[in-house]
Amino acid sequence: MNLLLKSVSVSDPNSTFNRQICDVLIEDGKIVKLAETIQSDAETIDGKGCFLSAGFFDLNCNFGDLGLETKEDMQSGTLAASAGGFTGVALMPNMQPPVHSKSEVQYLINQSRGNLVNVYPLGAISHKTEGKDLAEMYDMHTSGAIAFTDGSSPVQDAGLMERAMLYAQGFNGLIFSYPEDVSIAGKAKMHEGVVSTLLGMKGIPALAEELMISRDLYLAEYTDSRIHFTTISTKRAVEQVRNAKTKGLKVTCDVAAHHLLLTDNVLMGFDSLYKVKPPLRTQEDVNALLAGLHDGTIDAIVSQHTPHEIEFKEVEFEVAEFGMIGLQTAFSICVQAGLNIDLIIEKMAINPRKITGIKTASIAEGEMANLVLLDPENKWNYNRENNFSKSSNSPFLGQDLMGKVLLTINNNQIYKSA
Repeated sequence: MNLLLKSVSVSDPNSTFNRQICDVLIEDGKIVKLAETIQSDAETIDGKGCFLSAGFFDLNCNFGDLGLETKEDMQSGTLAASAGGFTGVALMPNMQPPVHSKSEVQYLINQSRGNLVNVYPLGAISHKTEGKDLAEMYDMHTSGAIAFTDGSSPVQDAGLMERAMLYAQGFNGLIFSYPEDVSIAGKAKMHEGVVSTLLGMKGIPALAEELMISRDLYLAEYTDSRIHFTTISTKRAVEQVRNAKTKGLKVTCDVAAHHLLLTDNVLMGFDSLYKVKPPLRTQEDVNALLAGLHDGTIDAIVSQHTPHEIEFKEVEFEVAEFGMIGLQTAFSICVQAGLNIDLIIEKMAINPRKITGIKTASIAEGEMANLVLLDPENKWNYNRENNFSKSSNSPFLGQDLMGKVLLTINNNQIYKSA
């Protein structure tokens, strides 16, 4: 793959060309030259007004492979990821069977080999994600799992979580916590507040999230362990993490892109496409999440891509499954939420790799091209023709979105948007 990118604005704090407009020559998948002007016979793409960044990395992504391929298989999932600018995805263990031994880790790595998108399995904390006994964490670590989480099944047993933190220390493992106290959340379907009261629906209180964050922060402090909270969604959750960082705890966190734009008001029509977990919160919570991104409290933005077949979403709100697909829309949502390009790149390309200890992609001569070309001013229509996921459970389908991924390059392969 030989390619010349003309007049792109480099956005990479690790590059000597950061914030400069230049040409970038790529040969055989490697960056061979950066200069103000380059002449070459390679295929040329005009990048004027566009930003060149290291490829995005998603810390919270769900595919169906293995066992649930009708939702999303490896091919469709990685294609959707590349269309969204992601060159790396961390896969949640929410599969059948769940990723709770080295066999599943090795399967996912082998299944994704040779792809444009690098796939990194997240191993389960507990056997079968049942929250009872520790899974084979060290075996999964040596096989390629980059962190550990029970995915959408939050660990309710404090003793088990403590043992997982202590055990992971032996190999510098990282624990992901999806913070929800199930005894508080119950079987409710949306955020507890004014809207849930108006609709006459039982709500999930913010306390369910905040109580679990408090517990796991105490455990992390007691064990002197690293902890990463995924998809925090409330104002107080942001404050809890901010205070923990001030105290010097080894804590990081991320937020789902849709929680930066949508509130529980969109549920007035009982549209199950907006049914996600954690639930959409209030505007006050959204404002706190945005503030947390700007002041560094929130380290990363994730897609929380959760595909479902039509029969799991086009049903009554009460029985519909939680989740929406988000790989192809995450960047656009961040743009529409008012985030500037440098902040988006920091939270979607740089910090996720730092959190997991994966080598940060850099825009420099001699480096393999792991890149995404972004146009934040480009309006595009997201529709069933350009949706590459097997599933279509997104409220953004059919909408015009601002901010487009033009190119994604990795492993000597390229995705070009239409």
